[in-house]
Amino acid sequence: MKVLANDGLDQSGIDALTEKGFEVITTKVPQELLLDYINEHKIRTVLVRSATQVRKDIIDNCPSLEIIGRGGVGMDNIDVDYAREKGIHVINTPSASSKSVAELVFAHLFSGARFLQDSNRKMPLVGNTEFASLKKAYAGGIELKGKTIGIVGMGRIGQEVAKIALGLGMRVIAADNMVGKASIKVTFYNNQFINVDIETEPLEQVLRHSDFITLHVPAQKSGYMIGKYEFEMMKNGVAIVNCSRGGVIDETALIEALDSGKVRFAGLDVFINEPTPSKEIISHSKISVTPHTGASTLEAQDRIGLSLAEQITSILQIQ
Repeated sequence: MKVLANDGLDQSGIDALTEKGFEVITTKVPQELLLDYINEHKIRTVLVRSATQVRKDIIDNCPSLEIIGRGGVGMDNIDVDYAREKGIHVINTPSASSKSVAELVFAHLFSGARFLQDSNRKMPLVGNTEFASLKKAYAGGIELKGKTIGIVGMGRIGQEVAKIALGLGMRVIAADNMVGKASIKVTFYNNQFINVDIETEPLEQVLRHSDFITLHVPAQKSGYMIGKYEFEMMKNGVAIVNCSRGGVIDETALIEALDSGKVRFAGLDVFINEPTPSKEIISHSKISVTPHTGASTLEAQDRIGLSLAEQITSILQIQ
């Protein structure tokens, strides 16, 4: 029983599957060769992350394929409904990486609030000759405590963001067409906890009233969720983070808003043209950037691997 983990799989997942008699292949097969590889090796399960596409051509022409697994939440790189119509199981790990993504949101927020994305570039170059001027340039940092964070998308990741924000003493507001109220349980190290109910609001209200905005929504089928019109609604000096999908934000409008001072800073983990993002975006002094690593922590990868292994074993009824 062969499993192709085309975008990689944590060792915990490999070990769990191997113990059940699966052969786990982690060779990276190029997209254009994937269909032939699956047929040649009689692959029963294909596991992907965000890079590999599993579309109708593969679903229609790979009779051995029984399971398509996505290590993560979003499955926009898989024709999910079509695969299920054809009797193929489609699985993912919706909660395994939520904490990791939420923590990256705050890595970007702290970075931008204290100019780390720019100081980390300039200090190695001129820190020993222009120390005083850099100190002055970065003296206007801001705190997160007491500020309002607007969470757009109150699914699992959005709720993990809310927990961290509440722990920091931030006011949390949220928008989500599918969620009317979210009950957030913030648990502390000594097993004490607090429960906070957050009623969602219209997107426009969240954009108008937030000091910081973070996006946790699916890929957009048409247009941008945040463009020039939406930036105009926001407070002057707002900050925005996108750790969801490229194309949610109009990057041209973002640069204009940053250059005008409308937006104080941005944090981006995802981009319109992955894996070749705009040089203007990734080099902008007011943008903190990471290469789509929201779920890329050791802990998340371990949880993803084990979750996929458990689901595959259950589907194929391996004892």
